[in-house]
Amino acid sequence: MEVSRADGGAEAPWKKMSKELLQIQYSPSRWVIRQSAEEALETYSQLGTQATSRARATKKILLDVSYGDGQREKLDIYFPDRVSSQTVRFFVFVHGGMWQCGSKDMSAFMVDPLTSWGVAVVIVAYDIAPIGTVDLMVDQLTRSLAFLQKQYPSNRGIYLCGHSAGAHLAAMMLLANWTEHGVTPNLKALFLLSGIYDLEPITHTSDNDLLHLTLEDAQKNSPQLLLPAMLKPVAPNPRMLVILAQHDSPEFQRQSREFFQVLCQGGWEVAFEELPDVDHFSVLENLSKADYLLSQMILKTIFSEA
Repeated sequence: MEVSRADGGAEAPWKKMSKELLQIQYSPSRWVIRQSAEEALETYSQLGTQATSRARATKKILLDVSYGDGQREKLDIYFPDRVSSQTVRFFVFVHGGMWQCGSKDMSAFMVDPLTSWGVAVVIVAYDIAPIGTVDLMVDQLTRSLAFLQKQYPSNRGIYLCGHSAGAHLAAMMLLANWTEHGVTPNLKALFLLSGIYDLEPITHTSDNDLLHLTLEDAQKNSPQLLLPAMLKPVAPNPRMLVILAQHDSPEFQRQSREFFQVLCQGGWEVAFEELPDVDHFSVLENLSKADYLLSQMILKTIFSEA
């Protein structure tokens, strides 16, 4: 069964593109201007691995905590030095990688700046394709948040952040049925970085070679299409920040702008930011810096209720 589109049936811009052009639009490394595509991917991997190794060597940490029975159903928790683990604020990060690469073991960019302000950082692992389906990934993130809430019921807030495909998974939490999990997470805010919110274009790219998304799969996992038909829940009702990078591709930019409009029309509390002078990768890499604009936005959001 097809889902009615929020645009009233108007033809989306991507449908006018050739398959080759669409592939380029959904290849973020092709839009990096500071380096070649290959160098950008290598730099991102190196910086992420270095940041994670440094955080693991210097922070109080619980590694590979199981939130389910699956081999990759693990999360890492980086604690601040002088805050109770039971009453701490949690910043939960979901990595990207077009649902088929990436790892929690190279994603701890933001640990130093956030833990220094008393915020615990949680990095979630999930089953990427071809082992994992998008349905499974959404379920795994849902269960990881339910697990965190049950383990730390007195937490002062869960602040969920996703990058690229991780932003898609994070946005899907707005549609979660928490009753099935016996707990509603204390979800205070969502930070959605350079995300994809309508999966149908992906079914026409080579990324789908491993994802095996059908049109129905794409539609039932597209918050862009599903949220307009949903009554906004009383709780959780998180604040949201939709973020894109100046040097994201036009399609990534369109996805973020249109999703922001859907959230606005649905009455959600949402803001939009286009960050200057960054691309799809440096928008995340720079979170290792406490004075970075996005780092400051995140801290301001987390502590605005203090």
